[in-house]
Amino acid sequence: MRAVVQRVTSSSVEVGGETIGKIDAGLNVLLGVMDDDTESDALILAGKIARLRIFTDENDKMNLSVTDVGGCVLSISQFTLCADIKKGNRPSFTPSAPPERAKLLYEYFNSCLIENGVSKVETGEFGADMKVSINNDGPVTIIMDTEIWRRT
Repeated sequence: MRAVVQRVTSSSVEVGGETIGKIDAGLNVLLGVMDDDTESDALILAGKIARLRIFTDENDKMNLSVTDVGGCVLSISQFTLCADIKKGNRPSFTPSAPPERAKLLYEYFNSCLIENGVSKVETGEFGADMKVSINNDGPVTIIMDTEIWRRT
């Protein structure tokens, strides 16, 4: 799984001109599900994100997690994170999981965020054309890939 995690002051997602997910301070997570990803990847990644210390403490040091500050997560499925651009200039999306499996792992990932103490998880609509508004705070943006943890 690949994730782009952004600390935000607010974030929202629209489908067909209607807001379907919205958070105030917390994390915006763009999630790509790869063909070889498993429930274990979702569980590990959700735990890492829930405990990722990128919120500032009273000393203005990034030392607190989204769960520590009572923040929310807006989770957006984004298969384009799985793009392979080794050949040519047109991305290939063959590394991404088939839609049915990707949706199940995306939903499982979101439930794992809750299990790891995130107070509220809002989502986009899997497979839809979405308009995402992200008010990045800092800016703080972290890229995560579970393939790295599988190699160690």
